[in-house]
Order: sequence, then C-alpha cells, then structure tokens
Amino acid sequence: MKKYTTLVSDGAFMNYVVYTPEEMKKGLPMIVYLHGAGERGNAVDHLSRRAVPYMLDNGLSLEAVVLCPQCPGHCVWDNIPFEVKKLIDETAAKYEVDMTRLSITGSSMGGFGTWTMGLNFPNFFSAMAPVAGGGMAWRAPNLITTPIRAYHGEKDEAVPVICSEMMVNAVNKAKGSATLTVLPNWDHNGGIDAAYRDTDVLAWLLAQKRTDFTPVPEMFSKYF
Repeated sequence: MKKYTTLVSDGAFMNYVVYTPEEMKKGLPMIVYLHGAGERGNAVDHLSRRAVPYMLDNGLSLEAVVLCPQCPGHCVWDNIPFEVKKLIDETAAKYEVDMTRLSITGSSMGGFGTWTMGLNFPNFFSAMAPVAGGGMAWRAPNLITTPIRAYHGEKDEAVPVICSEMMVNAVNKAKGSATLTVLPNWDHNGGIDAAYRDTDVLAWLLAQKRTDFTPVPEMFSKYF
C-alpha cells in the first residue's frame, strides 16, 4: 500500500492509495475503487473502513494495481469526473498497467461515481461494477460497449434498488450488456460488504479486456 496526495485542479488536492502486488511487474490490470460518502475528506486512513480497501488491508491479494482515490469533503464523485480521470491516467502510466484491462467499481456514492465515470468516458473502462449506486439512465447508450455487473442489497433504504434497476434496464434497452444481482436480505452497508465479500466481482473485473480502448475523447482534452 502506498499513500499519496496530488494536485487535481487549481488549488485542490486529492488523497489516494495505491495497492500493488509484492512482486510488481509491467502490464498488470488495474482496478479503480470509488468509496462512499462516509470516507470523504482528508483522513486517508478512512479509506480502509470497508469494501475493497478494507479487504486488501486484511489479507486479500490481487494480481493487479488497485487505485483508491479519496473524494474531497466538499464534493461528491459526480462533481469531479475529470479530476478522477486525470488521476487514473497518471497512475496507470506510473505503474505501466495494461490499459485494455482497466476496470472500475465503487459503492454507494462511489456506485453513483462508477456510473458517472463510465458515462463520461465511453470505451475507456474494460468493465464496471457499481454497487448500491445509480445514475442518469437517459445516457445509457454511452455504455453499450462496456460489460457491467451491478449489485444492490435487497433491503437498502439509503439507496433504493430501483436506482440500479433503472440503469441496468436502460443499458440493456440500448443493446448493451448489464446484469443486476440483488443480494437477499441485505441493507445498504451489508449489501456493499456482501457484494465484494460473497461474489466473484473482483475476479470478474480482472478477467475483462477491452478491444476498442479510447484514451481520452478529443472534446475532453482541455480538462487535462
């Protein structure tokens, strides 16, 4: 685990953590994990409270680079997609990862952020796994080339299951490929933990490979 802080825009900084295998090599896949609202701010150790960073801190081993940004306390992921994209590009270049195997997942606020990143950067991520999230279903055609597995606790009252259902249905209606796994009897936090602990979602993300990778759409170049 390596902890960093980086300038992401004029005067604004973002903490992030990078996990790597003990024996680092070129060409590894990379997973981006976006946390929920409770981990925002400046205390980078809060990233380890749950989900992917918690598991990596407690014995999970992945043959991949895992990037975990920390959202500044005054905003949400949906406010800073271009800053997150810049950090992803910089980290991928630093660790020389395989850009055709760069996937994204996130939970709660990070589930929303995962949908947002995919919608803003079509043909970039090899796969997406939003957990307890939602998004702008009318933009679903942007996701038709990206395989998606969404997860949601059946008894989630913080983010209703309908939020995931609307996105998955919209992607499939647009002729994309998305599935939704509703986790029986789990509430919001329990469903998040179960999605990463009790399913093969991380192995599935690592197995995906994009054949039509697009680094940065021309229209977004001014943001970088």
